[in-house]
Amino acid sequence: MLPNLKKSINKILKQTIPKERKAVLQILIDYIKNKCLENREVHLNFICTHNSRRSQFAQIWAHTAAAYYNIKVYCYSGGVEVTAFNERAVASIVRSGFEISSEGGYNPIYSVLYEKNMRNVIKCFSKLYDDNINKSEAFAAIMTCAHADKNCPFITGAEKRISIQYNDPKGFDDTPQETKKYDERSIQIASEFFYVFNKVADK
Repeated sequence: MLPNLKKSINKILKQTIPKERKAVLQILIDYIKNKCLENREVHLNFICTHNSRRSQFAQIWAHTAAAYYNIKVYCYSGGVEVTAFNERAVASIVRSGFEISSEGGYNPIYSVLYEKNMRNVIKCFSKLYDDNINKSEAFAAIMTCAHADKNCPFITGAEKRISIQYNDPKGFDDTPQETKKYDERSIQIASEFFYVFNKVADK
């Protein structure tokens, strides 16, 4: 892991997960464990309305946590509308220690690295949940926001639907609390997925 990211992970591992959140996360833990026991690939698609903040955080941190615990998992994200990976969320990921480069204009494609010379970079950009880059079948749809959960009663191709909702930091855009709230949400999501993959690795 990159040095600054390793420092963030050390802090993340010390975070306390509330009991009620552990119960929510257990559904995902069981899903991943069962797939591993069956020697089947694990595909997770994190879905939020605009695929701009929470679902991007979840994809990046889940991918990183799985790599940290040496668990092979394929992580994707998507939405029901195409916007862009919000620049405030991108800045928060950079503050956590990831290295990021981008290409494109209105909806840039970001290449996210958690270690030097990583073969498979995490490609992040806003897209529909059924975009061609995402797995089309035999995946778990992880609903990261209430709006998408309510307005997408059926996710084509998903074999499991799991609601793991997070509050949107968007409400703090252009306020003095913006940086703090984006980082809080990122760290919450990170700590929960490190908890998930720690439990999956604990056989």
